[in-house]
Amino acid sequence: MIQAMEAFLVSTGIVALAEMGDKTQLLSLVLAARFRKPWPIVWGILVATLANHGLAGAVGSWVTTQLGPEALRWVLGGSFIAMAVWILIPDKLDDEDEQTNPRWGIFATTVVAFFLAEMGDKTQIATVMLAAQFQSWFWVVAGTTFGMMLANAPVVWLGDAITRKISLTLVHRISAVIFAVLGALALWGGPHAEAPTAPVEAKPVAAAMT
Repeated sequence: MIQAMEAFLVSTGIVALAEMGDKTQLLSLVLAARFRKPWPIVWGILVATLANHGLAGAVGSWVTTQLGPEALRWVLGGSFIAMAVWILIPDKLDDEDEQTNPRWGIFATTVVAFFLAEMGDKTQIATVMLAAQFQSWFWVVAGTTFGMMLANAPVVWLGDAITRKISLTLVHRISAVIFAVLGALALWGGPHAEAPTAPVEAKPVAAAMT
């Protein structure tokens, strides 16, 4: 249970920090400003995140069955360090994200737009790596989803006023440090070589026969 809570809390914290200023958070601002109905947007974000991160977590769990411990250690360590660099790059919305078609309704539009925007995004990739790291699909997906809601739901209700009071640069730097530390721990925490066992002293033949 302790390991499950660790997976949940680490996943929540990392994704909540990584989502600050991310493309999907900017999309939340756009949807909130355009539709001005927070509840359908929040529910849409929740459903889209569960679907997207559920698939990402499954991929992460599958990776652990395909790679040996040594290869997995290097893949995870390198991926976390690459994520630390990636997260320092400012994100922005593409034009097609801003031109969301409302004809399906606010909830369905949010689900589709958020799911597509999250494909290949930092938080989705982080979910894959965390699921592989902790080997706990449920708790990682629960944590990353909760982290996404912590970062996006207040933005839907309060608009960009909340993001203007937070130093996104500082948040990104903190997130980068966390990812770098996770990468270093993954690389450092490989399987240790077993200590050689002492040779068994042979008994004299005569003693063995008595």
